[in-house]
Amino acid sequence: MVMQPMHPHALLRNPNAPEPSGISRIGAKRIWLFAAPYKWMISLFISAITIQALLQLVPRILFGRIIDDGIIPGNQKLVTTLALLTVAAALIEALFALVERWLSAQVGEGLIHDLRATLFDHVQRMPLAFFTHTQTGTLVSRLNNDVIGAQRAVTGTLGTILSNLIVAVSTLVTMFILEWRLTFLALLLLPLFIWPAKRVGKKLSDIAREQMDRNAEMNSTMTERFSVSGAQLVKLFGNHDREATTFRHRAAAVRDLGIRSAMYGRAFMLSLGLVGALGTALIYLVGGNYAINGDLSTGELVTFAALVPLIYQPLTALTGARVDIMTALVSFERVFEVLDTPHGIRDSKEALDIDKVTGEVKFESVHFAYPTSDAASVSLGGNGSGNELGDEVLNDISLTLLPGTMTALVGPSGAGKSTLASLLPRLYDVSSGSIKIDNRDLRFITQESLRRNVGVVTQDPHLFHESVAANLRYSDPSASPLQMEEACRSAQIHDVIAALPDGYETVVGERGYRLSGGEKQRLAIARVLLKNPSIVILDEATSHLDAENELLVQKALDKALSGRTSLVIAHRLSTVRNADLIVVIDDGSVVEKGQHSDLISTGGLYADFHQTLSGN
Repeated sequence: MVMQPMHPHALLRNPNAPEPSGISRIGAKRIWLFAAPYKWMISLFISAITIQALLQLVPRILFGRIIDDGIIPGNQKLVTTLALLTVAAALIEALFALVERWLSAQVGEGLIHDLRATLFDHVQRMPLAFFTHTQTGTLVSRLNNDVIGAQRAVTGTLGTILSNLIVAVSTLVTMFILEWRLTFLALLLLPLFIWPAKRVGKKLSDIAREQMDRNAEMNSTMTERFSVSGAQLVKLFGNHDREATTFRHRAAAVRDLGIRSAMYGRAFMLSLGLVGALGTALIYLVGGNYAINGDLSTGELVTFAALVPLIYQPLTALTGARVDIMTALVSFERVFEVLDTPHGIRDSKEALDIDKVTGEVKFESVHFAYPTSDAASVSLGGNGSGNELGDEVLNDISLTLLPGTMTALVGPSGAGKSTLASLLPRLYDVSSGSIKIDNRDLRFITQESLRRNVGVVTQDPHLFHESVAANLRYSDPSASPLQMEEACRSAQIHDVIAALPDGYETVVGERGYRLSGGEKQRLAIARVLLKNPSIVILDEATSHLDAENELLVQKALDKALSGRTSLVIAHRLSTVRNADLIVVIDDGSVVEKGQHSDLISTGGLYADFHQTLSGN
């Protein structure tokens, strides 16, 4: 029964999928789901392999006929004809080899594309906790090295196994027809091929898995240290020698594993080669005596001797195929580990899109605890079930943000202000309680439409290593140059951009390092203005700016917040004293609420902050 192609996502996100040990039924089915779109190409690929394998027999059979029917009787014309047929067979085999390689490349590169695209889509939909507990280099390694290894299992390993299997079977049949006794003699050595594979196969598989882990560690080191912020940290603390030593140790681990793998593989192939040489010698010894006694013609002996390598070479490769399959399965296992990591934050079946909202936000008895590191990256090294939570950081918070008003969150560092703000765009989900927009629970709003209505400006806004225009259009891909310019004028950043070498097409550098802190903030505000959300979150947006930049950013913020519901986190009380509502948070709980003058007169924590910061 032929399986119908299914979308790969149908079986790829099963958190309860068993660990692969060999090719399990589920494992094979999941692999097939990726290969199914290429089933016709795979069929042609197998056909090309089959024809190519069978054509390898033709010259060897013709060699015997040239001797017996051409050279010995002196039939020069037949020798010429058979020689030309040998050349023709070789040319046709080469043609099918090219066709097979083209089909292999089409399927292989297609699989790499599909696996990478599926992995990328799955990973970038993961909750923020996943990225805070998973090294970037590890993910990059999965998308690069492991995907290629998995692809080789389908094209390289599959092609090798099929080709060698066809060659071995067709050669054995031909040899039995020529001389069954010599064929049995050749097969007597077969157990000597199987023993090394069992001994070496598991060892090579374990080494391959460890190589992938050590490569991921090395990639993570490079990714972190080669970023602008990482390189700056190393330079500021002068730790070049220590970093170089650490990298050498990790690179040395990769080197040592590579040497071990190479030596095990070489010893394995040499042992099989020795067995093959022994078999060939026995064939010449016994077959030569048969030829002397007249039981075998000279041409048949030559043909038989030429066919013997076509038995031992495929058997050697097929014996090693178990090693190749086990190694390839490690790559599939690591790819599926990522795909099996649960998203954690999903749209419910009842979730609906929301259009423009009025902007009323209600926090109702909100409790929150961050997931543990094991829970956040359960399939990439964690041992938990994916649901473990740490200590509670928000405790029974109830709060209402009225449409079009500014609510300020104030409190000591670590009190939970940024955590509370991150719950509104569903970067995390509440542990209990609820958050509602326009009286609808966030968990029943699609994440895409929710985030269309919520804009965020963080303390250190991230910019991609692309042009100014590309970074602006990240919030609205359809934004016209005029709309971008209008947003940038409102954000007090247009004149700066216009003065850049290529204007809006100037590349800002990694994380926007070609721009100052104030310029990045204003560009981030322009990006939010292009998005035109109903709700805006400002998380310490002016905390690291000098007085001049703070004034410019504040002007931009006045435009960004106009007519929108806003949630503002700030340490500088001057930026929030005119807020419609000031909420003081301490140790994860709301301890005070009110306007600036009321909170000052109350003499609580906010008044203490004000007194400390004003120097009175």
